[in-house]
Amino acid sequence: MHKRQLKLLDLFMKRMLDIIISFTGLIFLFPLMAIISLIILLDDKGPVFFCQRRIGKYGKPFMVYKFRTMKVLNSAKEGVFEPGKNSRVTGVGKLLRKTKIDELPQLFNVLIGNMSLVGPRPEVDKWVKAYPERWEKILKVKPGITDNASIIYRDEEKLLSDSDNPELTYMDTILPRKLDLYEEYVDNHTIIGDLRLIGKTIIAVFNFK
Repeated sequence: MHKRQLKLLDLFMKRMLDIIISFTGLIFLFPLMAIISLIILLDDKGPVFFCQRRIGKYGKPFMVYKFRTMKVLNSAKEGVFEPGKNSRVTGVGKLLRKTKIDELPQLFNVLIGNMSLVGPRPEVDKWVKAYPERWEKILKVKPGITDNASIIYRDEEKLLSDSDNPELTYMDTILPRKLDLYEEYVDNHTIIGDLRLIGKTIIAVFNFK
């Protein structure tokens, strides 16, 4: 089988995996997501979901969905950067962030096709423009809900909150390392590798402290 055919087969299998898991997940997790939605509404006035413009495959922007964990700030939709600043985090939002449950609505992003289960995390336009040449390579694949960088930097917010200059720390230290991991994924990803990353993510979620 030619390389092009293998690549097309890999893309087809990856998409089928995305559809099956995201669709099944949304069905089985619907009761939990409904309860979380109600708790968010009772905990703080505002919408259930947080929507933000991110940059997807080939540089095409899309709206990413999460459960809202912070008090409403309109500028957040445009990619405002508040690293390590937790003053706006709601009571229930702290738990949702710690357990990564706030990411569950992204299963809908996966189902409609602008994200994958596994892939480089999508960034706001500001951080894509900070390293355009590196992102040009990374954005040849769909962004994902999880990847190695997501697991390694599970405590990113704490790292940033401990920094004297969180924005500079993110730009000069954390983001370049994430880009290394993203590029490694682009070069070496396989269906088996994706399944392993999904397993590692589940283990990491259930081992939160």
